[in-house]
Amino acid sequence: MRLKNNQSKNRYKINYEIIAKVVRLVGKNIKPKIYPLEQALKKAKDLKLDLVEINPKVTPIVCKAMNYSKFLYNLKKTKKKDKKNILFTKEIRLTSQTSIHDLSFKIDKAKKILKSNKKVKFSIFFKGRSIIYKYLGKKMLLKCIKILSKITKVEIPPRMEEKKMFIVLLPHLKNTNEKL
Repeated sequence: MRLKNNQSKNRYKINYEIIAKVVRLVGKNIKPKIYPLEQALKKAKDLKLDLVEINPKVTPIVCKAMNYSKFLYNLKKTKKKDKKNILFTKEIRLTSQTSIHDLSFKIDKAKKILKSNKKVKFSIFFKGRSIIYKYLGKKMLLKCIKILSKITKVEIPPRMEEKKMFIVLLPHLKNTNEKL
């Protein structure tokens, strides 16, 4: 299997790229044992698998018989999953007439979300004629920003998209361990 030049960085050595004379072979349906490189390559080829150098820092190096393209696919998939989990957005819906008590309850909920290192999106959907009172919705969102200003920073200020006004708040990284 050949990779393009830009893909060759930070990858594992496979099959004939391995230069060690002796390797410790592990894998599914293989008894972990030290083999000469040629014999390890032959075993992997018999199983229709690739020989992949897993740990080159030990003596003898550790190689695993596996499907290399499937391994890369799973590795890429887990990296994408990790990136998604870093700052996930949770939405909290409000109205332009949300009462003070309801707002404080939703602010407490937002604090818990921010404490778990996630973004919070406050949104107001204007129904029917309530679109006339956009200023009330903006006032409500600015109140949320003011209340949470000590523990958050604004990623997206009040923005209107069709009949929806929203803000997105990020947690301050230094405050994630402190009590909110």
